[in-house]
Amino acid sequence: MNGELKAGLVLSALILVLLATGFVLMGRDYNAINPGLRFQPPGPGHLLGTDNFGRDIFLRMAAGSRYTIALALCTVAGAVLIGSALGLFAGYTGGIPDEIVMRLMDAISSFPGILLALALVALLGNSQFTLFIALLILFIPSFTRIMRSGALEFKHADFILAERLLGASPARIVFVHILPNLAHSLLSAAALGLSNAILAEAAMSYLGLGIQPPLPSWGRMLSESQNFLYNAPWCALAPGIFIMLTVIAFHCLGDGLRRFFGE
Repeated sequence: MNGELKAGLVLSALILVLLATGFVLMGRDYNAINPGLRFQPPGPGHLLGTDNFGRDIFLRMAAGSRYTIALALCTVAGAVLIGSALGLFAGYTGGIPDEIVMRLMDAISSFPGILLALALVALLGNSQFTLFIALLILFIPSFTRIMRSGALEFKHADFILAERLLGASPARIVFVHILPNLAHSLLSAAALGLSNAILAEAAMSYLGLGIQPPLPSWGRMLSESQNFLYNAPWCALAPGIFIMLTVIAFHCLGDGLRRFFGE
């Protein structure tokens, strides 16, 4: 096991502990306001301190991990399913369908993410679902290209030609023989995709286009605390550090898995 994979697993375990803490503390009110405890520094009573409303930052971080990571997981899962289907279809079929799919992916990739999010907010309203749709659309092209490249690589392999001679259907060839050979590439790409999805969600929420109050979000917490950066730096450091650690964790996992599988 290489060093990047070990680092990714350790950091991922830390994030999972925070996520598990969020589920354990679900009964506690992370939005409870206590003006008498405003800007309390980190200590035994409040592990990460309190914010400008006297709310416990650790509780909000733990609760926010549920929404941030859940949104990233749903985004990557959806992009993997749709992108894999489109990529395998385009790569194995070739010809005009391949050109249509790939030109569509090029068009999506050339569209600025912020502009797409703003357009969807205007159409669907500012919500968690809108952010999910925006990120899903932006993430589909990368998985489509990965699976198309793999399909092009394997569709002329000897074992695929043997299956065709035996009368195997295109669906069997794609899902039973080509897809399993691309599973390791898809796994490492999904781990890297989680890294990018969390960073994108934090950026969108920071701009007010993501998860909306009263639900906590690491990006929104970072945005709300920028006015208190000098007199209460812990308000910004907590979400900022956890965003950084989570992105690094999944990035290391993705690169570590890629090296582990010898890509």
